[in-house]
Parts: sequence; structure tokens; C-alpha cells
Amino acid sequence: MTKRDYYEVLEVTKTANGDEIKKAYRKMAIKYHPDKNPGDKEAEEKFKEAAEAYEVLSDSNKRARYDQFGHAGVGGAAGGGFGGGMNMEDIFSQFGDIFGGAFGGGFGGFGGGGRQQSARGSNLRIRIKLTLEEIVKGTTKTVKVKKMKAAPGVTSKVCPTCHGSGAQVKVVNTMFGQMQTQTTCGTCQGLGKVADKIPAGANEQGLIRDEEEVSIKIPAGARDGIQLNVRGKGNDAPFGGNPGDLLVVIEEEEDKIIKREGDNLHQELYISFAEAALGVHKEVSTVGGKVKIKIDAGTQSGKILRLSGKGVPSIDSYGTGDMFVHINVWTPQKLTKEQKEFFENELHSKGMMPEPTGKEKSFFEKVKDMFN
Repeated sequence: MTKRDYYEVLEVTKTANGDEIKKAYRKMAIKYHPDKNPGDKEAEEKFKEAAEAYEVLSDSNKRARYDQFGHAGVGGAAGGGFGGGMNMEDIFSQFGDIFGGAFGGGFGGFGGGGRQQSARGSNLRIRIKLTLEEIVKGTTKTVKVKKMKAAPGVTSKVCPTCHGSGAQVKVVNTMFGQMQTQTTCGTCQGLGKVADKIPAGANEQGLIRDEEEVSIKIPAGARDGIQLNVRGKGNDAPFGGNPGDLLVVIEEEEDKIIKREGDNLHQELYISFAEAALGVHKEVSTVGGKVKIKIDAGTQSGKILRLSGKGVPSIDSYGTGDMFVHINVWTPQKLTKEQKEFFENELHSKGMMPEPTGKEKSFFEKVKDMFN
């Protein structure tokens, strides 16, 4: 199913500021809140969709990546993104305060402060190097990730301090009478559980360091520095909580022949004086293999040939870039005696002397033509 544009989900423009985005999200969240739509699966999905949009657009860094790369730039193309795997507890844990008092104690026990929380594992970050061919075609990489995992046989019990509530209540006598405050339990950190049986080698939360193979789907058109989100492949959480995410940063290896500029590719092709004068067919490299191109007779050094659709696919499905072949006429640096005599004889002949017509394009005109 194709993801909807986040601005469309929240019904805001791309120039909306932070307050406008927050106001729009609150409106959508209240409209589709589970307490207001009990048993309505469609409303629940819209509620999650709005939370996903707000999670990205309320963060300046994520919003910038989304504006540039679309859903793939914030994890939508590598394993599920935010809303696809986030449950209600996650949403209320991160954004519960945005509802204010609209739903009293919150939904399903997740509203309000000082409540029992479900632990979430920390995120992991790795870097993956990709060749130009892998970037153009897209690929799947399998990597070994060292992470914290729940130890086999670990068990937990109710926290003896807060008795499973995740909160501690303190009563203080003041001149105005008794004041009651509620804080997160210091023993279990709000989880309501502590470790009971810890296997050998595990930490106090029953976690051990282990290695796991993770398959990562890289979309065609990925760019250097883009971050993909593989949901649920980070560190495990203690006592059955939700695992963190694996954040994958793309590094693009530089190709020796072909250079990338956005979705377009460039390469230089050197030809001899004779080939430029007489015309020739030459083979050039593309990511899809060799392609034969025609060099017209009389081609001048600096001419640029455009191979439509031989560039990089847009990561946002906006088409495919082009390949630009820059023609350079090679001037020989060493001549044989016969070659030297030939050029000396032809040095002042009419056909060998420069005769610009005034129609030759300047460098800037050639660059302009590349993007028209």
C-alpha cells in the first residue's frame, strides 16, 4: 500500500510551522482517538498514520530528510517506518501529553504521568557502503549486527517498591494540608517489573550481547548520507518490551569512471584527432552495461552527449536521471617522424585551421543544455 504524503495526512501545507503542525496533529489524533472510536480499525489506522506524520514533521532533521528524499529518507523504504510497527503504547508514551485533558486518564492505561511503562530497547546505528551499481539497481544486504538480546531463561517479577504500578506516591504535610506527588519508581524505572532469575553472563536486566543477521532492503536511488530505519532490529528491551530500531546510514563508494550528480551521471570520453574528424562509433560504460554511441564527423572537444534514462532512478519515483558523456579530443604528446611530417605539411592548410562559425556553444550554454 502506498504511503500518503505526511503533509496531506495532517492537512497542512509544506510551509507550516511547528505550532501549526502540532495543532493539526492534535486535531487528527482527537478525531481518530481509540476512546472516541472503540472497535473502529479504520480510525485506529488513521490514528497511527497521524502519529507517524507528526513524528517526522515535528522533528526538524527528519522533516528536512523527508522533504528531500520522501518516505525513504525517514525509513519508509527499509522495513516499515514509524507507524507501520508502532503500537498504541508507543504513541501514547511519546505523544500522550499532546492530548492534554481531552481523554482524562488516557487510553488503555497509557495516559497521564507516573504510569507503568513498557521498556523500549535502544537504537543501533550502522553504516553500509554501496557501489554505484547497487545504488542504481537497489539491493538487499545481509549484515551481522552485535546487539543486546534477552537471555534465554530470564524471568521477571513485580517490582516490590511500586507493586507493579511503575510509580511512587509521596505524601507531604504542608501548611495547606497534605500534598500528594507521584514520581516514576526509582527501583524499576517505571517498568513495574524487576529481574527475578538472571542467567549467567546476563546483565541486571537479563540482557546479553549477541550477534544477529539482519536483511536490509536498499531502495534504488539511495543517496550518500541517507538514513534508513529497520524497525525492531535494534537492542532488545528488558522484560518483553519493544526492541529498538536499526538505523542504517548509506555510504556511496566513488566510481572510478562514472561520477554522480543528483540523479544524473557523468563520464568523460577521449577520442583522437582522426576519430573527431572522421566520426566513429564508440562504446561507453553505463551501470546497465556497455552502450554504443555515435560520434559525428567534425565533433569538437567539449561536446556533451546525453543518454536519456541511463542515470539513477529517483528515490521518490519521479523518473530516472540521464547519463552525460563529455567528449574530449586527445592531443598526442609524442609523434613519430611520419606523423610529425604529416602535421607540418597540413599545419597551414585550410581544412586544419580553426574556422569558428559563431554558432559554437560556450561552456555555459553546454551546461545549460544538460538540464533542459
